[in-house]
Amino acid sequence: MTPMLGILASQISGHLASPSSFESIQTFTLGSSQSSISFTSIPSTYKNLQIRALARTDRAANPQDFLQIRYNSDTGAYYAYHSLYGNGASAGASDTGTSTANPWSAIVAGATATTSVFGGFVADLLDYTNTNKYKTLRSFSGIENNDSSGRIYFQSNLWLNTAAVTTITIAPVYGTNFVTNSSFALYGIK
Repeated sequence: MTPMLGILASQISGHLASPSSFESIQTFTLGSSQSSISFTSIPSTYKNLQIRALARTDRAANPQDFLQIRYNSDTGAYYAYHSLYGNGASAGASDTGTSTANPWSAIVAGATATTSVFGGFVADLLDYTNTNKYKTLRSFSGIENNDSSGRIYFQSNLWLNTAAVTTITIAPVYGTNFVTNSSFALYGIK
């Protein structure tokens, strides 16, 4: 490491979350197919929340599916998102343009992905109890399928509501169900 990088790293190290800053709130590992999962009764004692998952859906004829993450059972057109994505050969970007009822939040594996391949994602929900602003989710997700169907996504999502988040529901966008052994975990960040 160059001296300059060491100086920069020492200046930011106090601002990074340590492993002891994360507390497990709830986890799911599916024993059978399920159309969605919900984290409920989320305590309001943390600064931020983090969702981690390995998931695969039953989306037919496609190696990829997307996830939608909703809050407090809100299914209205009160969400927006921005995405940057790539597959190793090309890159792109997309957004909702306006608010939508279909908040794409991450990419995971679909039914025709290589057997036993699951897509992974990590998403941070910032200031989830702050009732003075809309809620922001940032996520990093991807699927590696040993072919051109692999993708990586960086996304930001906005819930156009100032309510404190008490419930998070995750469901496939195109598939009907998450498949067996998909796993989801919710952590509180102090």
